[in-house]
Amino acid sequence: MEQRAPFPVTPRTQVHRRPDRASYDRATAHAILDEALVASVGFVDQGVPFVIPMAFARQDERLLLHGASKSRLQTLLGGGASICVNVTLLDGVVLARSAMHHSMNYRSVVVLGQPREIEDKSEKLSALERLVEHVLMGRSLATRAPNDLELKATRVFALPLEEVSVKVRSGGPVDDADDLPLEHWAGVIPLTLQALAPIADARHAPRAATPTSAFSYRRGEVRS
Repeated sequence: MEQRAPFPVTPRTQVHRRPDRASYDRATAHAILDEALVASVGFVDQGVPFVIPMAFARQDERLLLHGASKSRLQTLLGGGASICVNVTLLDGVVLARSAMHHSMNYRSVVVLGQPREIEDKSEKLSALERLVEHVLMGRSLATRAPNDLELKATRVFALPLEEVSVKVRSGGPVDDADDLPLEHWAGVIPLTLQALAPIADARHAPRAATPTSAFSYRRGEVRS
């Protein structure tokens, strides 16, 4: 497998707080982005900062974002606005002997840049297909594709993966030496996203059987 070059370190992506936890490794960033389902998208509108949760997907070296054509964010992006995207996976709660050293284990990616609108119809359909595939691989073959009216009502933007930083914390608590003899429990409570049994549409019974992929749903599959 070809080794991909790491992301370049820029003044905006250089991690200053706990740089030992920072990474600019492309494969690590891809893995985090492919596992996550929700991204927090930050932008400024009329001098006021906003952060909103959004569905997203990675397609090669870009992030795909979509929304209603007349929404505030889509209108801003259409005007050339820059954004900051954060994706965080929470892996555990870290309990230390002192309150000061309680922490969390996490994997996080920050992407900065100016998205480009995807207007070509075939490219737009490919991007929307990827957004569906990000939720469940193979799902795009088992659902109706967007029609012309839906395409008109939706704008899709691609944010290049150029200014990217990764930050990861793993392992147990880091207590001060003086606190180690204290009679307080210390350790990690692992956390994970767990899929439960699928629930069929109660209002309109599906005409197809529940797919096997719905029973074995999990995040973190390897993606190209």
